[in-house]
Amino acid sequence: MHIRRHRIVARILRWYDRDGRTFPWRGISDQYRILLSEIMLQQTQAGRVLQLYPVFLRRFPTLASLARAPLGDVIVAWRGMGYNNRAVRLHSMARVLAGQHGMQLPATAEALTALPGIGKYTAHALLSSVHGRRVPIVDINVRRFFSRFFFRMETLDALRPEAEIWAVAAEQLPRSRSYDWNQALMDIGSTLCTKRNPLCDRCPVSLLCASRLVMKRVTAARRKWEPSRGGIPNRIYRGRIVEQLRTASRAKGMTVTAVGRRIRPGFAPSDRSWLDGLLRRLADDGLVIVRNTDRLNARVFLA
Repeated sequence: MHIRRHRIVARILRWYDRDGRTFPWRGISDQYRILLSEIMLQQTQAGRVLQLYPVFLRRFPTLASLARAPLGDVIVAWRGMGYNNRAVRLHSMARVLAGQHGMQLPATAEALTALPGIGKYTAHALLSSVHGRRVPIVDINVRRFFSRFFFRMETLDALRPEAEIWAVAAEQLPRSRSYDWNQALMDIGSTLCTKRNPLCDRCPVSLLCASRLVMKRVTAARRKWEPSRGGIPNRIYRGRIVEQLRTASRAKGMTVTAVGRRIRPGFAPSDRSWLDGLLRRLADDGLVIVRNTDRLNARVFLA
């Protein structure tokens, strides 16, 4: 295993030196820019982040400027990123770092995961990128690559348990260049060992892969049911609500009825209870504020 690990590491790092992706948040020491990229990359493709990362930085160039800003301004600047509750968590995190950590990211996984919106993966990514720690990182791309490489996966959608892959990642972590190793694994998983169309002929370690010759495609699974209205998922309507409030007057907001008419053509009185439920959940997430308990005059504002 030791000899095999050496071969794997050497081949993957050579591939990374030649074909690894270049991002403005890689190989830098600015902890705020690294933190911002990690939060943006949660549930958003890197190409989209590349477009919006510099836009957000122009509005909030430092952690201090982000911490001082009203939450509504941060939500407006998050436009186009989707999953707007990440903007709320990022803003909350900035204020915690300003008030309790002297604008510095903690240097332990325990302290990092105590911050809003940071789980094990993001904590390890920050330890590796900001603090130069030799720690494994497992995102969905690494999990998929290691599942296929070390275990005999008979279908493209098969994955080993996450805890098992964390253990494998820790075992495979090289003594040097651990940062580059982690970035290389994520690149291979997202560009070569993809979910639906793995490019095995381009993989630097394909001849050592346990699944290369046995993986088969499976019939696409039926999509999971999710709450919807008129065939459109509620999460889409939530995004539409925030988008309308981004362009509304910050002082006046919008009436609930006006919001309903903007997000759903043919909005009717029978839709009001459904819309009220969406607004309550958005308020619980810290994204909007609903004022006036009188249903006829209730107004909605960006938080």
